[in-house]
Order: sequence, then C-alpha cells, then structure tokens
Amino acid sequence: MCRNFLLVLFLLGILNRTLAIPPNFTTKNIKFLSEGDMLSGTIFTPKHISAAVVMVHGSGQEKRMTEFATLLAENDIAVLTYDKRGVGESAGIYAGPEVGTNNVDASNLTLLSLDASAAVDVLSKDLSNNKIPIGLIGASQAGWIIPLTAEKNKKVKFITIFSGALITVKEQLRFQFYTNGNSNFWDTHTEEDARKHTMNDPDKYEFTDTDPLDALSKVSIPGLWIFGSKDIQVPVNLSIELLNTLKSKGKRYEYKLFPTLGHNTAFSNSEEPMNIALKWMKNIKN
Repeated sequence: MCRNFLLVLFLLGILNRTLAIPPNFTTKNIKFLSEGDMLSGTIFTPKHISAAVVMVHGSGQEKRMTEFATLLAENDIAVLTYDKRGVGESAGIYAGPEVGTNNVDASNLTLLSLDASAAVDVLSKDLSNNKIPIGLIGASQAGWIIPLTAEKNKKVKFITIFSGALITVKEQLRFQFYTNGNSNFWDTHTEEDARKHTMNDPDKYEFTDTDPLDALSKVSIPGLWIFGSKDIQVPVNLSIELLNTLKSKGKRYEYKLFPTLGHNTAFSNSEEPMNIALKWMKNIKN
C-alpha cells in the first residue's frame, strides 16, 4: 500500500510538471476595421516563427478557429484567426444559407476577401520581423476567397488550400447538387458522367459568378492544394486539370491527392495531409 501511495505521488508530480510547462506561443485578442465594420480575432505568436498565416473561413457561420490556430502555432507558424463578419464578436452582416441569403454571390466573396486582406495587414504590422512570409490558409469556400485576397494584397506570399475548387461557383454547385450528399457517389458514377452534369446542368440559383482562375492566373506566389479523391462537393479531377494548366504556364502551384479521403482533407483520420501542409509552409522561404 505504501508503494502504491508513493507511485501515486510520483505520477501526480509528473502531471503537475507537465501542466506547468507553458505553451511555446502567446495569444493576443485584437480588433481591426474592415469595410466599415469592426472584426474581432486572436493572434497566435510562437517563440520561433517560420511563417505566418491568416485563416480564411469556409461557407458557414464560423468563429475564430482557435484549435486549428493552436496546432499551427505549436509548429512555429504565427496565426491571425478572426470571427467571420456578423458572427461571434465581429460586427457586420453574415450572409449565408442559414439566414436565407446567398453567400456565394461575387459581391459577398469579394467582401470576405477584403476582410482577409485587412487581417493580413494587421498580422504584417504585428510581426516584428518583416522577412517572415505571410500566407493564407483555408478550406472549401476559402478556395475562391483566398485567390481574390492574394490578388488584392501583395503582402500575401503563399496560399494553402484544402479541398478548394478551381472551377466557378456555379459549376461547383451543379456538381454538389448532382452528388446530393451521397457518400457512395463515386462507387456508382463515372468521371465522365459527373463532368457532363457539372458543365451542363441548369443552375438552380442565379447570382454573379466567380472564377478563381481569373485571380490565380495573375498572382505569382507559391500555392499548395490538398485534395481527396472521394470528394462529393468539389470535382477534384477537373480542378487538378485546371491546376496543371496553370502550372504549365509557369505558376508555382502544387497539389497532393489522397485517394481515400473526401472533402474534409484538413482534419480527417489521417494526419498526413496536415503534416504535408505544415512542412510545406515552414519551408516556404526555401
């Protein structure tokens, strides 16, 4: 019994020392102005910074992504993550399907890209070393917003996109409506069939479209896309073809394809996609 008691004390001592170890980064809550509205966010600053990123949201009512930011900061990447406009502590009006509005119209995507650009300016000013490359990272709908931001703000030196489409918004919606959330879609449909519907189906909604190729053809910075072959929201093979066309024209764009993954490549059961992104961003200077 005495030995057990001593063992418990020993384990408690280890636990206390572990809990006492401070994180290798600091956090600071900030507010910044974008297009007349005050947005709220948090800057994560590691002790040793390899690169820095602004996180760009997907399509939902997303607050600042603190868990994701913590992961990046623990890997020596500084982060600014903020509540999307109209969400959490950020002012402005959220536009999205949950409130009966169309959040994929070009005007809204442009507005969100201006928010991200303002965040880049804030992060750039906060960093003491202006040689640290600042990039953008995001998933899904961010695949359209990030190129718009990179085109607007020359401080953006790289982009990292998980499961972002390189086709227009209307084309992506046609594909998404056709797959209809069927997780077994690719077991019963061919690439040719999916592509025919993506390019030719009538549009269910009318709005001003956005083509990411317009911006991607104008910027000259490195980019990394991570895709899953089983994606039923983004037509991956078509997006990769367009990406390869840009690469053939001298763009420094790369991609990684994971045959068993779907749309959620960032936080799937496999850590490999995130590890690849982390390594790529930390080595961006090289």
